[in-house]
Amino acid sequence: MNSDVIKGKWKQLNGRIKERWGNLTDDDLDVVEGHSEYLAGKLQERYGWSKEKAQDELREFSSKL
Repeated sequence: MNSDVIKGKWKQLNGRIKERWGNLTDDDLDVVEGHSEYLAGKLQERYGWSKEKAQDELREFSSKL
């Protein structure tokens, strides 16, 4: 995942991220602020996923950007 792309487009991506992963709150996204590692951690926390599952989800999401 290209974290520079995520950071650069963070404000634009917030809506798409909320659509895809509705369990993430605005506060979660404020904390993450474009850092893919933090986003993966929040996905693990909110969905109970393994680290690998969260990273796979993020890779799939970023491939569609």
